[in-house]
Amino acid sequence: MHPKQQRESFRSNQYTGTTSGMCDNFLQTNMIILPKEYAFEFLLFCQRNRQSCPIVDVLEEGVTTPKIADADVRTDLPKYRIYRNGQLDKEVTDINEEWQEDFVTFLIGCSFTFEKALLENGIRLLHQEQDRVVPMYKTNIPCEKAGRFEGNIVVSMRALKTEEIDKAVKITEKFETSHGTPVHIGNPEEIGIIDIDNPDYGESISFDEEERTPVFWACGVTPQNVGLNVKPPIMIAHAPGHMLITDQLEER
Repeated sequence: MHPKQQRESFRSNQYTGTTSGMCDNFLQTNMIILPKEYAFEFLLFCQRNRQSCPIVDVLEEGVTTPKIADADVRTDLPKYRIYRNGQLDKEVTDINEEWQEDFVTFLIGCSFTFEKALLENGIRLLHQEQDRVVPMYKTNIPCEKAGRFEGNIVVSMRALKTEEIDKAVKITEKFETSHGTPVHIGNPEEIGIIDIDNPDYGESISFDEEERTPVFWACGVTPQNVGLNVKPPIMIAHAPGHMLITDQLEER
């Protein structure tokens, strides 16, 4: 399905699930929407933490259509999260009722973009095969602070066979706007993940730990995690795993 058709299925609530594996070769993005008061500090945070928060587009105050997609950020993602004062308030399928004219929207690269390249090179993605949202975890890896924005990186995990790891690293390092090379390979406890079967976001996947090694990439859910520390009166984000599919072809 073409991105525009896929976004229309989200807008009409025909589909509200994960976007992993959808619209091959088109860039997918995470999304954060903040009041203008917080926009400069958040932009600076992204610039200082490019691997976790690779900026793809920034919309001006009150603008709802990005340059990289014939889309409306209020309706064209399958699911959104509304945070108030550092707490998750609710998940919704559109944000029309929440929209404010002082909102600034940030679109941030997503690791879903490089998944097609991994598949093309024979690397199986278990979360797709098991029809799960990719598992994501809070870590002990600190971000570089910018103003009020500080906290630790969130990572997404894909369990790979040992012989696939070097290939996966070489493939993903080319995707600079989609988090690039992994930030950690192997023992999850080294980066503060105590229970690999209990992700902080997404869903757990089943894999044989003797045959596969967990590989962790920086994740665009990081801004949501950091934003909870700032506690703005309102912050809107994509629901983890439910991205904006753009009209822009992925980099190769």
